[in-house]
Amino acid sequence: MQAVLARIDAVNPRVNAVVTLARESALRQARLQTAALRRGATRPPLFGVPVGIKDVTPTRGLRTTYGSKLFEHHVPAEDALVVERLRAAGAIVVGKTNTPEFAFGPNTVNALFGATRNPWALALTAGGSSGGSAAALATGMCTLAEGTDLGGSLRGPASFCGVVGFRTTPGLIPRYPSVLAWDTYSVEGPMARTVADAALLLSVMAGADERAPLSYAVDPRDFVAAVRAPSVKGWRLAWTADLGGLVLVESEVRAVFEQAVGVFRTLGARVEGACPDMSDVPEIVRLTRGPLMVARHADKLAEHRAVLQEGLVENTEQGLALSARDVAQGELLRTRLWHRVREFLAARDLFITPTAAVPPFPIEQPYAQEIDGRPVGKALQRSYLTYAFSVLGLPAISIPCGFTRRGLPVGLQIVGHRQGEATVLRAAAAFEAARPWRTRVPPVVQLGG
Repeated sequence: MQAVLARIDAVNPRVNAVVTLARESALRQARLQTAALRRGATRPPLFGVPVGIKDVTPTRGLRTTYGSKLFEHHVPAEDALVVERLRAAGAIVVGKTNTPEFAFGPNTVNALFGATRNPWALALTAGGSSGGSAAALATGMCTLAEGTDLGGSLRGPASFCGVVGFRTTPGLIPRYPSVLAWDTYSVEGPMARTVADAALLLSVMAGADERAPLSYAVDPRDFVAAVRAPSVKGWRLAWTADLGGLVLVESEVRAVFEQAVGVFRTLGARVEGACPDMSDVPEIVRLTRGPLMVARHADKLAEHRAVLQEGLVENTEQGLALSARDVAQGELLRTRLWHRVREFLAARDLFITPTAAVPPFPIEQPYAQEIDGRPVGKALQRSYLTYAFSVLGLPAISIPCGFTRRGLPVGLQIVGHRQGEATVLRAAAAFEAARPWRTRVPPVVQLGG
């Protein structure tokens, strides 16, 4: 713990990933666990492991701001369910990691703490909305981290920072407290520097709880076992760089991704370029995102509009403008998409895409504004690669698969069948073994010592 705190002191002033540090409580817990270790006490699976918790996830006695001035001094009286599980497994909460306000947006910046910078290039974004967790992991400021994902908030930052982020099937990791108990979009998930670490963290997070009505029982040992025998030999993998032409993908990202596809071929998988019809994704996102924003934020507009993030206000107002017919149409389109993709995956084990359409973009921008010199506007096109699978509720992991010429990480997204997390982890571990990525260190770590 002393080593982790020293790393935070050295690196965090430049990266700004950890926004509330639990220095004293973390050291106190580390001393208690050191004493228990000397007594030969039983060690739970995360015994003594320093974990970062995203600043939208409540932590008992530790400030949780949601990245908003509205909650600048908020200290929860109880832990979120997932934090309960991490503590019970022996993890030590080292601090809270930065997030855009209420986890909204692909750039981790807010009026309370400022921007989290990418450790591979400090002038660029770490992604959003779990950018603080991703940057903290990449620089060794924590060993494991918790994040959340609606349209790509785990996977995008993982891609930008060169770490692992796993969005799992809704309900696998129970969410409590949650404004929307039956929400199938927003999930919590594990973030780590290796696939095995992500699998271990998932084994602690997963499983049923009555406080979360979508949750279901699993055998957590399956996740850890999956990474011990990684293989895709004989598996059937489909790949697309752009969801069948739906997304504009930066040319260098596409090239790195297609090289990664070749790795699966060398591992013995049967790989084919194929994609179902995903053309409805933008309209589904437009019609289904709005009600989520209304449920979470509409009550804040009357009093706090002037201090809320501009994009959050805009998206909430777009939601308020939807009619009942609009919302119904979104669910109808979503259902049709589900059956198209279900039929497509029936003959395939996995589906792979790039995680993000672009490398990390300048930190001053709220989102990527151009791709290969072509403007992309304010639409969520930059996120459709990830949002498409949030819509479908399919497990999707982002793992590092290479670097651009500038030395910026590129992420590979591996998508599985519903509740097929063990299969996704096994494939990710096979890729990791064939193309190890922990041989490179972010420049800011070298500067920090």
